[in-house]
Amino acid sequence: MKLRFLGTGTSNGVPVIGCDCEVCRSADPRDRRMRSAVMVESDESRVLVDCGPDIRSQLLQVPFRKIDAVMLTHEHYDHAGGLDDLRPYCRFGDIDIYANSTTVKAVRHNFPYCFAEHLYPGVPKLNLHTIRKHRPMQVGDIPVMPIGVMHDSLPILGYRFGRLAYITDMKTIDEEEYDYLEGLDILVVNALRWETPHHSHLIIPEAIDFARRVGARQTYFTHLTHKIGLHEEAGRRLPEGFRFAYDGLELDF
Repeated sequence: MKLRFLGTGTSNGVPVIGCDCEVCRSADPRDRRMRSAVMVESDESRVLVDCGPDIRSQLLQVPFRKIDAVMLTHEHYDHAGGLDDLRPYCRFGDIDIYANSTTVKAVRHNFPYCFAEHLYPGVPKLNLHTIRKHRPMQVGDIPVMPIGVMHDSLPILGYRFGRLAYITDMKTIDEEEYDYLEGLDILVVNALRWETPHHSHLIIPEAIDFARRVGARQTYFTHLTHKIGLHEEAGRRLPEGFRFAYDGLELDF
């Protein structure tokens, strides 16, 4: 399977509007970060994880073919605000969206015209499916295991695909969840910035501690602010086995 980082930025993205720091002025494409999302693909199947407001631009960078499932981590705008832009994919059939009960309720509320009794011509046809953590799924030939984490006080989902796990917007995790993260080759996890703890996100030292507890062979950090510094320089500060992801990076697993 392959994972492609469609976006590795936070809700503000990078560059941040109105910011004149060296990261936001950088000419290195690795310092330009759209809102966080990934595509997981096999030869037969395709899973999109999160669908934020940059999704149109992100999907223009990948071959146009069916998306078999959209897995949402949670309902915040930077992770689910772009669902309407999936309408071109309806030529392959209705789009199946999987999320926890809170997120399903929010999607219905935020996109009411997609679930009306009489649909306006051209709206995306979305099938919502409520899922729970620890209940394995299969999307074509891609195995999916939802994992529960906490985004401040909001329960959200991470996802394990075989020997890779993708977790974003996490602040804490219950002890029982570590059992579902054993034996990973690759862990992807959010790491907001170097300093100043955040109420709902891991910062880099916290993310390093979490990743070491999980024990994956390689860890990639995502959901990054401009405060991590220039990609080329910031990566040198990380311990062995840790890297900053960037938009367009592809991982085979």
